[in-house]
Amino acid sequence: MDRPLVNSEKYSRQILFSPIGREGQERLLQSKVVVLGCGALGTAQANALVRAGVGTLRIVDRDFVEESNLQRQMLFDEADVRACLPKAVAAERKLSEINSEVRVEGIVADADSRNIEEFLEGFHVVLDATDNFETRYLLNDAAVKMGIPWTYGAVVASYATTMTILPGRTACLACVFPKAPRGMHETCDTVGVIGPAVSWAAAIQVTEALKILVGREAELHGSLLAYDLWSNRFQQVKLARDSQCRVCVAREFAYLEQGGPTHISLCGRNSVQIHQTESRALDLAALKTRLERFGPVRANEFLLQCFLDPFELTVFPDGRAIVKGTQDPAVARGLYARYIGS
Repeated sequence: MDRPLVNSEKYSRQILFSPIGREGQERLLQSKVVVLGCGALGTAQANALVRAGVGTLRIVDRDFVEESNLQRQMLFDEADVRACLPKAVAAERKLSEINSEVRVEGIVADADSRNIEEFLEGFHVVLDATDNFETRYLLNDAAVKMGIPWTYGAVVASYATTMTILPGRTACLACVFPKAPRGMHETCDTVGVIGPAVSWAAAIQVTEALKILVGREAELHGSLLAYDLWSNRFQQVKLARDSQCRVCVAREFAYLEQGGPTHISLCGRNSVQIHQTESRALDLAALKTRLERFGPVRANEFLLQCFLDPFELTVFPDGRAIVKGTQDPAVARGLYARYIGS
């Protein structure tokens, strides 16, 4: 180990826990973890990992803090909403104050097939805090290809579920769910979500990650765990690899090989995210001046928001944008072309 235990007192109660101990704490301080997504699950995961003394934490998230987040996304407050901060930036600031010995890196970006391997390279474990199956399948492809363990997690209403994937050794996401859910299904934006369900899933995911990081893989639960906290229903399904799995057996990485999306509807949010085929460097100050004649504008170094009744346009420096007020990609692309340029 090339980095000494920085503060024995800070981690004293965790060191007293014999499955971790002093040696395990040293391993944690050398560990590098990615949290993919920084909403309800991601903030709970990141908070626990930083307090546990994971040495390096990378947080990747595409979104910004809104008032509706505060009920369950524990790292944010009303000041973050007023400042219109990206979630990754707000989380990095809060977490750096919680534990200055942890290297926290917040990346404002949307993980897609063009960048996900770069985000994961050199890290030991990934925690899923995403909000859609397409990104989870992409993560599964990348993690299996790169041999990086990861933990799946999902929460809606009072129902939470999680599983842990050790590439090449356990069932992967495609073994268990060969195809993504089709048609209408419940989301946090349509049926809500309660904080305790989030906390349960995050606690399981973080605990599994800690087991991996300190070398206690034999103690992983090896199951798909599901718990409805409101109706008190718990399920534990033991998992086995699918001998015909397209990902972990055939090593076909379809989600990695597809091009990055040009648009994606954000489930339940009446919004569409617009991607450019290639990133473009936007001058947000100049854009602010140009857009102020069309509607109220507020901006900071991370993003710009323009209110174009009945739409709200949020633009990031790399050219990515979120158009709120429509679920029609054609409308969103039209607004983008009109106000930002094609």
